[in-house]
Amino acid sequence: MNPPKLLATAILLFSLSFANAQVITVDDTKTAQQLIENVLVNSSCANVSGFNASGNTFTPGQKSYGYFNAGNSNFPLKEGVLLSTFNSKTAIGPYVSNQIGGGNKSWAGDADLDRILGIKSINATVVEFDFVPLTNFISFNYIFASNEYQSYFPCEFSDGFAFLIKEKGSTDDYKNIAVIPGTAVPVSSKNIHPVINSVIDSQNITHPGCNSINETYFNGFNNTASPVNYSGQTIKLNAQTEVTAGKIYHIKLVIADDGPEYYDSSVFLEAGSFSAKMDLGPDRTAASSSPICFGENYLLDTKLSPSYTFEWYKDSSPIPIPGETKPSLTVTDTGTYKVKVTLSPSVCTAEDEVRVEYAPQIVLNDATLYRCDPDGDALSVSDITAADNIIKNNDPKLTKLVYYKSLLDAQNETNPIPNPAVYSSSVATETLYARVSNAFGCTKYALLNIVLPNNPISTQNPIESCDTDNSQDGMTQFNLNVQITPQLMNGLPQGLTAEYYLTQNDAVLRKNQLPNLFTNTIPYQQTIYARILNGPGDCYGITPETLIINTFDPPNFQDLTTGLCDGSSKDLTVDSGFSSYLWNTGSTANTINVTAAGEYTVTVTNSRGCQKTKKFIVKPSGIATITDVKVNNFSDAENMVTIHYIGNGNFEFSLDGNFYQDSPIFNGLEAGIYWAAARDKNGCGTSASYKVYIIDYPRFFTPNNDGYNDIWKIKNLDILPKSALTIFDRYGKLIKQLDETGNGWNGTYNGKELPADDYWFAINFADGKTMKGHFSLKR
Repeated sequence: MNPPKLLATAILLFSLSFANAQVITVDDTKTAQQLIENVLVNSSCANVSGFNASGNTFTPGQKSYGYFNAGNSNFPLKEGVLLSTFNSKTAIGPYVSNQIGGGNKSWAGDADLDRILGIKSINATVVEFDFVPLTNFISFNYIFASNEYQSYFPCEFSDGFAFLIKEKGSTDDYKNIAVIPGTAVPVSSKNIHPVINSVIDSQNITHPGCNSINETYFNGFNNTASPVNYSGQTIKLNAQTEVTAGKIYHIKLVIADDGPEYYDSSVFLEAGSFSAKMDLGPDRTAASSSPICFGENYLLDTKLSPSYTFEWYKDSSPIPIPGETKPSLTVTDTGTYKVKVTLSPSVCTAEDEVRVEYAPQIVLNDATLYRCDPDGDALSVSDITAADNIIKNNDPKLTKLVYYKSLLDAQNETNPIPNPAVYSSSVATETLYARVSNAFGCTKYALLNIVLPNNPISTQNPIESCDTDNSQDGMTQFNLNVQITPQLMNGLPQGLTAEYYLTQNDAVLRKNQLPNLFTNTIPYQQTIYARILNGPGDCYGITPETLIINTFDPPNFQDLTTGLCDGSSKDLTVDSGFSSYLWNTGSTANTINVTAAGEYTVTVTNSRGCQKTKKFIVKPSGIATITDVKVNNFSDAENMVTIHYIGNGNFEFSLDGNFYQDSPIFNGLEAGIYWAAARDKNGCGTSASYKVYIIDYPRFFTPNNDGYNDIWKIKNLDILPKSALTIFDRYGKLIKQLDETGNGWNGTYNGKELPADDYWFAINFADGKTMKGHFSLKR
């Protein structure tokens, strides 16, 4: 297919798509009066006049305002009035993207719009009229649509529009009622949009995106199936304001480009949505945090002329409330209330409905708070917040309580007591006023009487305790409720409780309360203070309590380990002079006799009742049996003997019967005969002796016939049976051969003296083992 045919096909397909699309229709032939009277208002309940419209005069035969009809499309408004920044018919869908828009730089903007929005507008379209309301409220519905809902534009640009109203002839500024609901923020594509992503344009310039803002009011982006030719639009919004019935108001509906004429926008006003309306105000419910306070009257006021006809209804009843025909209704209980007003001389009616709920009744208690005066000057500091829950009747829904010195201050919320937790009384007896509010701001008042108690408390005996740990540092743990409270409450009325503090001031202010399990902070003796309470906040009295910590550290009371010889008994003894003794055997004497090994404990008690426990660890003990002795021979200074033994006991060991050591290993022994023995340290006896031989050889000899070291001989070799000794010179020549009974070597060979030199030997034992070494012959 050639290019001309392709182009023709594309045009045909577009034409078919446009013909089948469900889009709005626009009629730009209607006058301003027709658009207001017959379309926007279309009701005998509205008195409108002074119509005027202006807009595009640069496109012959077309206007920038007109009438629209949704037809079979899905556009949210079925019909109404259209104002545009270009020809109104360009609003007809479907949406075609990347349209730059139209307009003319000579097409002026609007000064009122510029002042209200702070912009510099061009291409303004205005529809305005006068209006005399018959009720106290006006509103109408609208949708804002714009081709600036594309790319990054909502982050930076928006056309401007406003619905302006003011009393006719007034020099006051207009009020813009085309705003985000509940705010004064104008509706625009900059103020209502979803998240906008960053965009890189055709010139490779990055335009940053922006976060969503008021997205709940954004209806969405349009596509080629859209009934209007705009890239996006808001949901149906409502413009509303209170008015005074009978006054003349001027209304100005205006839309314009902000600066350049590119990318058009339109505002669609719903037909018939501008009419007489009633507004009894918002619902007064707990859900909206605004119920009426219990016991109060609430006035529902239409603020309309009493010449109108009024009917009031409650809770969907079809029958009006009897006798209620005035412009207002005084409400005294919860219900849904509705008013119907016939607007004379017109025959039209208006109505509104409102839900009124009452907050629960606030029930308070007057309270009396007894404050303590330990220094007796009738003046003291107290924590008056202790009365909070009593006054509030333990109601968690009462969220705010403030104290005042007078009822007038409480009612006017002036001069509140700044820090009730440390309230300083100026007189002995005083009455304060509590202002209590719930979450809805409802208020009630109660009295707080502050008085001094006159309750004598007897002088307390010191509380003594023993230092029970090993450090004996005068510090121990007290169980205050067990050790102090019973004595403190003796003779006092039932139902009192006690709290304990380090200082008298803390006890007065009830701060830094001590835990029940309290370890003294000053060694050996410390005074703390008991605050006696009659109820959660009342102070019955404050009294000092002395804590005394007795130490008990008798001498020689560390654990002792001892032995018990087999078949014998032993006395275990601690010093006499203690108040009592108790052994784990049940004995109460200071000495017991034991016949079996084990652990024995004795707990002694002194005159102050302090206790100390000593443990005796009795181990079995007896005579050892030496089973073997290992000998390391031929090692000179490293000759060693290890004694192996069996038996229960704590043993020490000897090789000569005189010197004993704890270790069964003996080092650095000379050659000779020894007698190994093991002796029980507990006196149970000594083992049988075990004969030990240590064999070694001389490292040199001097055969010069002086009587010293003339013979080289291995001492005690004769105790080893069947051994053979051979001696060689450095060249391996056999010099001498001896057996275990030989007398040694005198340094000769075949009767001739051999020279001084090193010589080697080898001993071959009967068990096949061989011992080799060398020695020196010196002359």
